[in-house]
Amino acid sequence: MALDPGGGAHAPVKSADRVLAILECLAEHGELTLGELRTRLDIPKSSLHALLHTLLDRRWIDQDGSRTRFSLGVRALQIGTAYVDADPVTARCQEALDEIARRTGEAVHLGRLDGADVVYLAKRESVHPLRLFSAIGRRLPAHATALGKAMLACLPPEDVRRIVGPRLEALTAATRTDVDTLLAELSQAAERGWASEYEENEPGVSCVAVPLRLGQASLDAISVTAPSARWNETTTPRILAALTSVRDELERFASPRRR
Repeated sequence: MALDPGGGAHAPVKSADRVLAILECLAEHGELTLGELRTRLDIPKSSLHALLHTLLDRRWIDQDGSRTRFSLGVRALQIGTAYVDADPVTARCQEALDEIARRTGEAVHLGRLDGADVVYLAKRESVHPLRLFSAIGRRLPAHATALGKAMLACLPPEDVRRIVGPRLEALTAATRTDVDTLLAELSQAAERGWASEYEENEPGVSCVAVPLRLGQASLDAISVTAPSARWNETTTPRILAALTSVRDELERFASPRRR
């Protein structure tokens, strides 16, 4: 039977919903006490206690030495790694990411749009001593990243409004916080085929990204990120040349079938 995520009326299974809420809460906030989890999730203490015991037994979560704080366990890592390992786009892009990193010398990321966020699926480090922090699985607001804007630019404006909502979070002083301003920028990005951001996500960091169209159902993009101090008038054209040539090669040999 085919399932339509988010489509149609259905009653969620309360226990399953609560288990996932616990895991998502720990993923977002790190170590939390029983009381902190209860406050954030509004789950009855007895039910929360039983669910945490089950998750501990199955190694989805861990406890600290004092046995008062909970965090994600090794099983969460295994499942996350399995997702990346099984993803056909990630597998197809490995050599492409290597090539872009070789040609630019800067950090390279493959990202996927998940709701209003971008999730990193793969990365390559910069060759320079001054490097940027990023991690597989890290989530960032799509409106404040070149990766996110490259993917949002592939969507109709009404879909973008629905996804990002009426208010955009300001991560830095340069972040676009007006939806209409963002839509105007996305229109330009769609026309030219690439998106950029200059210190909108993190001070001192800039990025350029292009969308990937490999016949996949997901929205994906690849980017090159570098400290703004290494950015000059030749940086964007040089990075775009590497991104677009490698992207075009990927798309040329992509299967027409959607996964």
